[in-house]
Amino acid sequence: MAVGLVISAPASGVGKTTLTLALARAWRHRGLNVQCFKSGPDYIDPAFHAAATGRASVNVDSWAMDRGTIAHLVSRGADADVVLAEGSMGLFDGVAARGVCGTGATADIAEMLGWPVLLVIDPSGQAQTAAAIAAGLRDYRAGVRLAGVVLNRVASPRHEDLVRRALNDAGIAVFGALPRHAEISLPKRHLGLVQAEEQAEIGKLIDEAARFVAERVDLDAVLRSAAGWSPRPTADGLNVVPPGQRIALARDAAFSFVYPHMLEAWRAAGAEIVPFSPLADEAPDASADVCWLPGGYPELHAGRIAANARFREGLRAFAETRPVHGECGGYMVLGAALTDADGIRHEMTDLLGLETSFAKRRMHLGYRLATLAAPMPGHRAGARLRGHEFHYSTILAQPDTPLAVVHDATGAIIAETGSRRGHVSGTFFHLIAEDR
Repeated sequence: MAVGLVISAPASGVGKTTLTLALARAWRHRGLNVQCFKSGPDYIDPAFHAAATGRASVNVDSWAMDRGTIAHLVSRGADADVVLAEGSMGLFDGVAARGVCGTGATADIAEMLGWPVLLVIDPSGQAQTAAAIAAGLRDYRAGVRLAGVVLNRVASPRHEDLVRRALNDAGIAVFGALPRHAEISLPKRHLGLVQAEEQAEIGKLIDEAARFVAERVDLDAVLRSAAGWSPRPTADGLNVVPPGQRIALARDAAFSFVYPHMLEAWRAAGAEIVPFSPLADEAPDASADVCWLPGGYPELHAGRIAANARFREGLRAFAETRPVHGECGGYMVLGAALTDADGIRHEMTDLLGLETSFAKRRMHLGYRLATLAAPMPGHRAGARLRGHEFHYSTILAQPDTPLAVVHDATGAIIAETGSRRGHVSGTFFHLIAEDR
């Protein structure tokens, strides 16, 4: 039987991902099979999980997914020894209005699965107050159990002792304490961590994190704190219709933000995925019946994309007869132009009239519920799609026919409606699931 544990924290930036990777690799070194998941709409962390464990990781999301979908996704951990769900933001952070089966909070997943929570606490600038924070998180929601705490970035042995004593007085187990260690810091950029596939030394970094954590955290005690778990059989699969039978998928450093569960669902439904690289000036496969451009970092590669004539011309030719869809960064590339952070305007594929700019950063972040005004690949008109939007671009022009009526998690209508023109469509949100 596997054991399950949720790794969370009071806030973002405390060290959840580093600890998750370190524990996963350390237990793997001991011969255990480890399966990871990511709670919430994050397209970067699952690739780090896969690098640490050798097993694909997927997202689970209480706002966008129903319980059957979550159970189906988590069941892939049935043959593992240890299952770790890494949280997002703080333990109870979610949206104000409940979605399909929760608010998107990590606590929803912990309660649903019955897994205790391992808290990562950064006591920088405090001492005994860290125990008050941990105790407050322990007591905030009756259905969520606290396994214990790992302290991160302690300043000194005296600092550690003060925090440990306070946590002990509060009846909270401390499994270990980590001083600052630059060698295990994961590099970041504006949408989060630099992607695992862009880091040639990621294996060595995870190994160093595992060594560092194994010396300072009681791995056996953490393992004992996890809950025994065996997934319940579920007949439910993912409610996903592939966008086509043979899907040309843009896939490289500029186009990488696609949820692993979506690709798996497409394949499970019988679709074939044919990747191509716009950065390598490749065109979509001529034998494909649909082309899909995920999000990513086109703003970092806009000059190359604009200069790659074979890609641009091949995509335009494809769109004359077959559907093309883009999400967020992919949507921007389908547009007329993209202005980068230096104010330089780059011509894009001009399949849509969208123009975006990163010269003046404006953050767009949150869950999205879209009702399609017209069909898009894999979805009928009137379908209700749940997704998530996260980018820093400003919309300069969005002149085409709106693709959908889009609401945020509070029900407010937003201006980022997506666009359609001919066979081409695009959205700013990344699709997570369609309402059943």
